[in-house]
Amino acid sequence: MFSVTVRDHMMIAHTLKGEVFGPAQKMHGATYVVDVEFRRPDLDGNQIVVDIAKATDTLKETLKVLTYKNLDEVEELSGLNTTTEVLAKWIFDRLAQSIAQGELGEGAHAIASMRVSLQESHIAWAAYDAALPQK
Repeated sequence: MFSVTVRDHMMIAHTLKGEVFGPAQKMHGATYVVDVEFRRPDLDGNQIVVDIAKATDTLKETLKVLTYKNLDEVEELSGLNTTTEVLAKWIFDRLAQSIAQGELGEGAHAIASMRVSLQESHIAWAAYDAALPQK
């Protein structure tokens, strides 16, 4: 399996619901390093997994919805407890939709799976990893 990873970051504020979160139930901020790994078994006609520039731009656009925002006020996240795991899946779903709509180029339709990882610090991170539907 071949892979390409692109990286960006986002700074957010939010509260987490539930006793398990202790002091994080109060408003707090987080800075995430966001990595997205695109995987496919074979390279495309250009001998690449995905156009890195398009992948980078699409990730940046996806993160704009969240960056420098209080996630408690972002309508698209209404009703979600915005844990790192939930955010990884939310980003994954939007990138999968971008691939399906051709925003990463026609060759990207052959991407077999993706992994979205959000690093909260050098000692803690969470990810969402899944296969993508194939045309």
